[in-house]
Amino acid sequence: MISTMERSKLSRIITTMLGILLIGALLQAAGWLKGDALVFPGVGEILRAFFRLLGDGKTYLLIWTTIRHLIEAVALSSLIGIAIGLPEGLSGFAHDLLAPLMTLLRSIPMVVLVVVIMVLTKYERVPLIATSLILIPLISEAASEGCRAIPGDLVDVYRMNSPLNLRVIASVYLPMMAGYLRQAYISAIGMGVKMVVSTEYLVQTRDSLGKAIHNSIYFNEYQDIYAYALVMIVLVLILGELPVLILRVFERRASRRAEADRQAD
Repeated sequence: MISTMERSKLSRIITTMLGILLIGALLQAAGWLKGDALVFPGVGEILRAFFRLLGDGKTYLLIWTTIRHLIEAVALSSLIGIAIGLPEGLSGFAHDLLAPLMTLLRSIPMVVLVVVIMVLTKYERVPLIATSLILIPLISEAASEGCRAIPGDLVDVYRMNSPLNLRVIASVYLPMMAGYLRQAYISAIGMGVKMVVSTEYLVQTRDSLGKAIHNSIYFNEYQDIYAYALVMIVLVLILGELPVLILRVFERRASRRAEADRQAD
């Protein structure tokens, strides 16, 4: 007998597949309306290009370059975002002080940000720095909300037993904030992939998805552009599950610690 959770997962898979078919139908309809088979190639042509790319070993080098940039950016933005979010959650003064900076990072146009970074640093560092700056407000806000959601009496108990340090942050605060960080990371993966590929496109990063898309546009290979878009969708779907699995470990640790505290009382 299929459980409720299994039915939910099956429903999500079916809905996702229908969504992909909807995208194909829209592209096909756009080609018919526009009458331009070059810009809007048929779904069959896009799928042939997609499977051709999957069969080409160089595609996985391009994917790895983009994934590496994404991992580096998420790691850096997590380090800075949590370091900012904790004081914001613990202190109203820190929250108000850092609010204008976070608003600036959320509001600044991506192109302006990339151009400024291109002037200030080497081109190969642009995907890392630009993507990190975009993701920092997202992660810091989740960390701040998660920190404020921790029961005050529980925080007081830990403060009496130990001062705030890296061990307390890793074993107490992060597990308690895991639920808030999970959704932030799921959003960060999708946003990060788009940001990384866009910056790779602008700075012409070698052996990257952004560079490959630029070449496809230059040679009018639009079927490859849509095929790379499918690659990015698959990439986001796969990578989006990793933060959930990692943060689930933190949640289990928090649950065990809370249970131990209740038994100790």
